[in-house]
Amino acid sequence: MHGRGCPSLLAITFVILTPVLLRGQSARVPPDFASPRPAAQTSAAENGLPARPILPPGTIGFFQIARAAGTIFSGTVTAITPHPASSRQPVETVAITFRVERAIRGATPDQELTISQWMGLWSSGQRYRVGERVLLFLYPPSKLGLTSCVGSLMGRFTVDPGGGVLLSPQHLLAFRTDPVLGGKSRLSFNDLALAVQHTGKE
Repeated sequence: MHGRGCPSLLAITFVILTPVLLRGQSARVPPDFASPRPAAQTSAAENGLPARPILPPGTIGFFQIARAAGTIFSGTVTAITPHPASSRQPVETVAITFRVERAIRGATPDQELTISQWMGLWSSGQRYRVGERVLLFLYPPSKLGLTSCVGSLMGRFTVDPGGGVLLSPQHLLAFRTDPVLGGKSRLSFNDLALAVQHTGKE
C-alpha cells in the first residue's frame, strides 16, 4: 500500500511545481538576447560623433543642459565652410566660425571660435547663417573633434539686437520651474550666467 502511494505522490508534486519552475526560468533573460543599443546610438559612438544623453521627451531641463555643456558662449556667425569626408575625417562635416561676444565656459570674449559639426545634423535642420547671433551650449568635442548643441535645439538660443537672450516656447516649457529662468521669455546674459552657476558646475 505504502509502495503504491509514493509514485502517485511524486507525480502530483511534479505537476504542482513544474509551472513554478518554468516561471522562474522565463524571468531570466540570457545575455545573448538582451536588448541591443539602438543602431543610431551605436554608430554615432563608433564614428566619434558627439555623445547625446538619451532622455525621455520633456525631461531635459536647464540643469541637464548646463551640466552637459563643454562650451557656453554668445557670438555672431562669421563663416560657414563645408568639408567633404576624407582619410583624416571619415564623415562629412561643416565648420562654423563665431566671433565670441561673451563667454561662460570653454571660450573667451573676442575669440574667433570654429566648431566642426557632422553634416547629417546640418541636413536635419541644425543650421546657421552668417550674421546670426546665438548663445550656444555645446557638447565637449568627440574623438573626431565634432560637437553640437546640447539637447539639439534646447542648447541653442537666439540673441536679439540688444544682447538679450530669447527663450523659445520649448525653453519656456522645459525651464518653467527653474528658480532663475522660470517664466521669463527674455534674459540678460548675466541672468543666464547666474542660472549656470546655480547648477554647481562653474
